[in-house]
Amino acid sequence: MKLACSALVKFIVGLLFVGTLLFLPAGSFGYLNGWLFLGLLFIPMLLLGVVLLWKAPDLLRKRLDAKEEEKTQKGVVAISGLLFVAGFVVAGLDFRLGWSKMPWWVVIVASVVLLISYALYAEVMRENAYLSRTIEVQENQKVVDTGLYGIVRHPMYAVTLWLFLAIPLVLGSWWSLLCFAPYVVVIVVRIHNEEKVLEAGLDGYSEYKQRVKYRILPFLW
Repeated sequence: MKLACSALVKFIVGLLFVGTLLFLPAGSFGYLNGWLFLGLLFIPMLLLGVVLLWKAPDLLRKRLDAKEEEKTQKGVVAISGLLFVAGFVVAGLDFRLGWSKMPWWVVIVASVVLLISYALYAEVMRENAYLSRTIEVQENQKVVDTGLYGIVRHPMYAVTLWLFLAIPLVLGSWWSLLCFAPYVVVIVVRIHNEEKVLEAGLDGYSEYKQRVKYRILPFLW
């Protein structure tokens, strides 16, 4: 019950926070792209949270723990947060001031990409019970090399990259996309640092790197 309450509180706070960042700059609740995004993100998030609470409460607890200890990762998290805040605020302002003229089909394609990305996000969580929001090597942790982990070493980051780049398009804002774009660099920095931690503390990770050559994009990187 304590875990359920904690998860529900964070869910509601997140929904209200993102909603405020979108609709306050927009100056109107008539920002339909904002409602579309909230539905596409938070409804699957709620469903995933319920499934984790029922099937994998320990994993849900790890995902709720956002206290990063690595110095580099603290900077990465802070920069990511600033990018997202800026992206949402700019999207709201874009709606109010009419900066972007985005075709409807771009919004639809981006919405599909977002949903597929979130489904793959759930699949990665199913495959890897050691996932947490912080960079760490957990007790008795083993290398996971099945499923998506047999294709790229960091499927979670690969999926979130597609998800986050789809967000400004769902919101109908080209200018917001400029705010989210640097997230690619943030992900690269996070991966480089994480792999140093895993190589130093996780048995078999160096061998895994030899078997699975690519980090997030097959045949590219």
